[in-house]
Amino acid sequence: MAKLLLNLRNVGDDESFEVGQLLDRNGIAWYRTEASPWGISSGGIWLRDNDDQPRAKALMATYQAERGQRVRDERQAALRDGSAETFASMLRQRPGFVVAVLLGMVAAAALVLLPFFLLRG
Repeated sequence: MAKLLLNLRNVGDDESFEVGQLLDRNGIAWYRTEASPWGISSGGIWLRDNDDQPRAKALMATYQAERGQRVRDERQAALRDGSAETFASMLRQRPGFVVAVLLGMVAAAALVLLPFFLLRG
């Protein structure tokens, strides 16, 4: 019976591709299911053989630790050289979008808090 190794919700294509390569390099049989068009399921990377699960989980733990460190290093390098997207850079590039999102957040918070203010008065 197949075992789910990695749920693909919020997983980028590059990461799922790297995980597939990792499993292939280590001789672990796997397959991928795609996300449903309506967002009910997010897809996943499955192991064909249950016996491969402990080894695959160990490989994933190492991979995720290395990837996490690499992504943090890339983010720090981007912040140092000024190429990272920040709130200020987004505000300069797309001020209308940023203002619209902020107004939407304020409107949503006001709608949520409005009953409490009305009951209080």
